[in-house]
Amino acid sequence: MSAHRTPGSPPLALASGSSASPSPTPARPLGVPGAAFWKSLAAHLAIPLFLAAGMALSYLGAFHEPAPHDLHVAVVGDSPASMVFAQTLDDRADGKLHVETTPTHASAEKLVRDGDVAAAYETTATEATLVVASAASDTTAAAAQKIFLPIAYSQHLPFTVDDVVPVGEHDSTGQGLFFLMVALSVGAYASAIAIAAVTARIGIGWRMGIAALVSGVVAAIGVVVAEPVFQMIPNGVWGIWLVSWLYVFGIIAIGVGLHPVLGKWTTPALTLLFVMLNVTSCGGIFAAPFQPALFAGLHTFWNGAAFIDAVQSLAYFPGRQFGFDGLRLALWATAGLMLIVVVHGWSVRRTRIADETLAVTRDEEEQVVAA
Repeated sequence: MSAHRTPGSPPLALASGSSASPSPTPARPLGVPGAAFWKSLAAHLAIPLFLAAGMALSYLGAFHEPAPHDLHVAVVGDSPASMVFAQTLDDRADGKLHVETTPTHASAEKLVRDGDVAAAYETTATEATLVVASAASDTTAAAAQKIFLPIAYSQHLPFTVDDVVPVGEHDSTGQGLFFLMVALSVGAYASAIAIAAVTARIGIGWRMGIAALVSGVVAAIGVVVAEPVFQMIPNGVWGIWLVSWLYVFGIIAIGVGLHPVLGKWTTPALTLLFVMLNVTSCGGIFAAPFQPALFAGLHTFWNGAAFIDAVQSLAYFPGRQFGFDGLRLALWATAGLMLIVVVHGWSVRRTRIADETLAVTRDEEEQVVAA
């Protein structure tokens, strides 16, 4: 029998077993998010804001106002007049220069080649000559010209520059090795996070071996791009690869050692150590005498400064000793290995300060920031 309804009456209920379409959910009224939202937002922004503040403070703090302090220069000549001139120049520099004398042009060239002085100024009856090595630091050579050019002008002498070690043909600014270091640094600390992700549950020997192997690969990529791709390494390619390997291995080992302790904060910690403090103090753009006191102090023992000094010696100053630079890089690598061993020992004895098997999260891997 069919159902019947009168006109204007509401529809009959659906047959048993069928269901009516759900009513649309009313829109949630707009308002101020709750405390949980703000807490989550602050947690997610903590690392990006740290990186923003750290990059601004380090880069601008190191590079915003370069000025010489205790810059070593020489005056050529051993006559009383030369000594008086050198002393007068030193007194008037008010701490910006450290002036010494050297007897001959040949001795001045040796001082510049060995890195004992940044420049040497020589005058004769007819001209003034400034001896520099732009391969050591193009910015320092340019600054020395600004210092001595007005002096030559006041002496009414034509001014010439004798660049005894010029920059390479394909590296007109002399900063190619610095940018190689930047590339190696980023590749190293990014690799450290990846290695920490996949080696957390394997033996400590395998962990160190993988770190060493990856270090060689990262170093090889950087050196191959520098030479032969861009032809910016005039000498010592294999030596520069070995120095690069040691430099990268130190960073990776420290990163692998730090991750069980710091977790997601490993990336910002490595960025602090090997970008904010390292890139700014290495001397690749401005040499130590042009850096603020903090960064000039770091230059004496930080690994980036050791890398720049060592590869410059290999590329442009064959025969120059760089044993101390190699020692500094070796000490950084040793510190990384010791950190891995110590954290592993604490983990085994259950006295560790963090979980050594902590996995790297996707968010953490995405926080790897290039300088």
